[in-house]
Amino acid sequence: MINRTKVTVVGAGNVGATCADVLATREVCNEVVLLDIKEGFAEGKALDIWETSPVNSYDTRTVGSTNDYAKTAGSDVVVITSGLPRKPGMSRDDLIATNAGIVKSVTEQILPHSPEAIIVIVSNPLDVMTYQAWKSAGLPDHRVMGMAGVLDTARYRAFLAEALNVSPKDIQAVLMGGHGDTMVPLPRYTTVGGIPVTELIDADALNAIVNRTKKGGGEIVQLLGTSAWYAPGAAAAQMVEAIVKDQKRIFPCCVRLTGQYGLSDLHIGVPVKLGAKGVEEIIELDLNTEEMAMLHESAKAVKEVAEVLDGMAV
Repeated sequence: MINRTKVTVVGAGNVGATCADVLATREVCNEVVLLDIKEGFAEGKALDIWETSPVNSYDTRTVGSTNDYAKTAGSDVVVITSGLPRKPGMSRDDLIATNAGIVKSVTEQILPHSPEAIIVIVSNPLDVMTYQAWKSAGLPDHRVMGMAGVLDTARYRAFLAEALNVSPKDIQAVLMGGHGDTMVPLPRYTTVGGIPVTELIDADALNAIVNRTKKGGGEIVQLLGTSAWYAPGAAAAQMVEAIVKDQKRIFPCCVRLTGQYGLSDLHIGVPVKLGAKGVEEIIELDLNTEEMAMLHESAKAVKEVAEVLDGMAV
């Protein structure tokens, strides 16, 4: 029996469509279903992507659906990008309530059709939306995760490659914590072709890159007037590929901690091993006192937002 693989991306906006395009172009799976609530939107995006297949020489089929979850049946992985961006006059709590409601609804409609699916969350605020999906899904911890660390680490590596005038392919890095200003890049675990980055760049320049990484999303918003989509979409696709192809890749992902790093009952970014079962291992680094303090400070900020969600009737 031939094992066919299927991935659903919910939300056909910029991030979702980019994710679907990367999945198709890289032939990560046999079929990508793009779903959206806007009439004809997902169908149009999926058709446009499919029409690139003769040009880019790939076989993955892309299918669009307007809110018909039956078309998502049998998905191995589901990527949820749905949600509203924060608008002028909208409080953080308004954004949390609105997007939590969307993530809850999507999760509850996906699982009856794909009960074995692994769920990857891209919706913002990322850490708390991953928590919401986990609550709504009722799945084991290893099957629900959030995409943030892969994106944040990619930005960090891209900035370093630019500063050092080297290939980004040679840069490996780890980044932890919440998705936002409290994220924790770890220069001590950053290498360039196996060389510690601290031997190639001075402390001030490295700190400037770390701070730029923390505000990486805001930099894009300031330039474009809207959130990024190429890098987030590609980052989510890379996570899906690791799962579908059982690659055992080591990535920073938002997952539920149960005592690791002295943190429990909290979804936050840490390095994990991604494979066919989803999160196959949470990797505990030997953080020094300063690094651990930064991680716990980030965890405090994430916990505060999670408690706001807990106080809502979502």
